Amino acid sequence: MPLTGEGFVRLPALAENGRVAEIIDGNAIAADIRGELKARSDSLRERGILPGLAFILVGDNPASASYVRGKNKDSAEVGIRGETIHLPAETTQEDLLAVIEGVNRDDDYHGMIVQLPLPAHLNPDSAIQAISPDKDADGLHPCNTGLLLQGRPRFRPATPWGVQELLVRSGHSPEGKRVVICGRSNLVGKPLAAILVQKVEGANATVVVCHTGSPSIAEETRQADIVVAAIGVPRYLTAAMVREGAVVIDVGINEVPDASRKSGKRLVGDVDYEAVAAKAAAITPVPGGVGPMTRAMLLANTIHATELAAP
Repeated sequence: MPLTGEGFVRLPALAENGRVAEIIDGNAIAADIRGELKARSDSLRERGILPGLAFILVGDNPASASYVRGKNKDSAEVGIRGETIHLPAETTQEDLLAVIEGVNRDDDYHGMIVQLPLPAHLNPDSAIQAISPDKDADGLHPCNTGLLLQGRPRFRPATPWGVQELLVRSGHSPEGKRVVICGRSNLVGKPLAAILVQKVEGANATVVVCHTGSPSIAEETRQADIVVAAIGVPRYLTAAMVREGAVVIDVGINEVPDASRKSGKRLVGDVDYEAVAAKAAAITPVPGGVGPMTRAMLLANTIHATELAAP
């Protein structure tokens, strides 16, 4: 079942047609969720139980290190003891699996995340499968994927769950709606379809998944009440691909050149934001949309894992 609550901001009209674009604020909604999780964490602490979350970071990828720092900060805010296990880039697959098994056996940790991407010589699928299904904070273990598909979720993949929460909490429940997902990855597209198709509150949608084999993605997206762009191509979803009044969720995070920035680049999503916002009823920004929700749902999985393990 989705968590409850809501949070979004409305900005002035973005188009000459007078439409007021509702900007679904992932930062605000994630803050609401962290507040709810803090209350659950406090309840566990009153029983002498301290939720623990291990972050396994391999190598010195600056973006990965930044992500882990942010996740650790969020963990502390909700009362989760986060610990980063930083391994050198030359770590072997055998050594990585040994570290994962050590965390599996350590009762002080209720959740575990192997930060992706891993160095090229390491197999991420093998690492994910080595995580105990009971400590799978990312919700990516095959056992948890299977339970999700059967409608008996234990831990949901964080980004797809975050998309569902954005929709429900901003007043755009997918129930009874036609949802078109652009992208069929194991991280977003497939599990999001599995979440939204279930016969439960906050889901129960008619779901279409588009991909590189789809003959005409634009024909599908123009019929959608809700479009989720998770295809990994900057500004892929154009205004011509969206009908008036659709709700658009942008999962993409892409770097593009920008000479006006000191870094020479900036972040954009998979949606041509300004043009699509002029037609959409509601849209998520990049950054500040899905990203904060992913981190919040990782924490939700960890708190749930702690509750399940509690005597």
